[in-house]
Amino acid sequence: MNGQGRFSQSAEIFDWLSRFINLEQGYKPPSMRPERMQIIGELAGHPELSAPSIHIAGSKGKGSITAMATSILLAAGMRPARYMSPHVVEYRERITLGDEFFDEAIYLDAGEELRRLAGILCDPSSKPYRAMLDVSDGCSPEPTFFELLTLLYFLCAREAGCDALVVETGMGGRLDPTNIVDSACAVITGIELEHTEFLGNTLSAVAGEKAGIIKPGRPLILAEQPDEALAVFKRVAAERGAELFYCPEIVSVENVKVGRGGTDFTLNFKKKGFFDGPLDLSVAIPGEIQGQNTALAVLAVKKAFPAIEAETVKKGLAGFSLPARFEKLREDPAVIVDGAHTDISVRLCVKTFAELYGFGGVLIFGCALGKNEEAMADALLPYFSYIVITTPGTFKISGPEQVYNTFKRRQAASAGENAKTEIDFVKNTTDGIKGALGRAQKEGLPLLGIGSFYLAAEIREFVKTPPH
Repeated sequence: MNGQGRFSQSAEIFDWLSRFINLEQGYKPPSMRPERMQIIGELAGHPELSAPSIHIAGSKGKGSITAMATSILLAAGMRPARYMSPHVVEYRERITLGDEFFDEAIYLDAGEELRRLAGILCDPSSKPYRAMLDVSDGCSPEPTFFELLTLLYFLCAREAGCDALVVETGMGGRLDPTNIVDSACAVITGIELEHTEFLGNTLSAVAGEKAGIIKPGRPLILAEQPDEALAVFKRVAAERGAELFYCPEIVSVENVKVGRGGTDFTLNFKKKGFFDGPLDLSVAIPGEIQGQNTALAVLAVKKAFPAIEAETVKKGLAGFSLPARFEKLREDPAVIVDGAHTDISVRLCVKTFAELYGFGGVLIFGCALGKNEEAMADALLPYFSYIVITTPGTFKISGPEQVYNTFKRRQAASAGENAKTEIDFVKNTTDGIKGALGRAQKEGLPLLGIGSFYLAAEIREFVKTPPH
């Protein structure tokens, strides 16, 4: 069979998986059942235990940390399986061997096993499976899209003989399908109020959900946190006998230099047990926050795999790259896309954008429902002369007209400071991108696309292969 034929089969696996997505109803808290994923893992022979794992949760920076940790393990000569979401171009980006796709045969073989298992899970007559799961609260016994996608990742990793798993949570932690892992080390990045319908509407509630990934007796690498959240993480770590490594107490990020080509900085370790001296490092993503992300990734890899050496860290980070993380698509004028979709991550991104490209550029923005659109509007309005609000693709439910009204309302409330900013609403994503790019080209202004990884993917595709 030729390569194209094999690719067509592998793409069909993800098409089949997509049938389990219900965008109209969306996911509801009762549909997130960790015991169901445990049962699924048992039926599959526990592929999640086939190699030591690093498990990463948090509100921002998860993807960068996942990719950085993977790159370091690759530089150490290991075969790490990487699990990330969302994808930017195609589903295979979520399930990779290092930073490259698995061989097609791996996706095909794992996909065949997934279909077999799904047949058991979805069969109403499968009494042994259904007897294992309590459905008295009306919860469907059938697996969700994210459960099956997560299982496919573990199956691919086992099939390929991977010796490490680097696993990013999809949402939250306690209820997330990835929480089936028995991680060698957990990482929790900075948290914000997000997905409040699932995770709760206070920082302590969100922290409680994220803390669900902390495993008994296993180390926790923790980013700087608000006091309310930090108290939760300290309590849960103590209850589970997990040694807590609080990043601000372990390492400082110094000598930070941000340029259009990336970020240089020094990690200076305050405590022994990691590296003998400071690490001078560079990553190809601009942004001061990348120093903090790197610190978390380095601490996690060192705790999970203590033999990792300083030179391996430097080599791994030198080869690190990731789409839709302050990614420059073209020059003159500059077009930057970033998947930032929380209040703090948007503020950090736009600050870097302004420092590198100045004020008064063009913004194209779209976000899914449930995001803090008011805070993001306040963060973005002062920086741009022209803003296009559009639909962030079709994968998640969104309300672009509501977002547009929020931007207009926040503009009016800014006491005239942003009165000159022109804001347009273009519901069709392609038309919105076309209009924003046209304005940027006509006036020679830099453009930033932000608010959703799905919007970043749409902009990326348009720039690389513009429609006729």
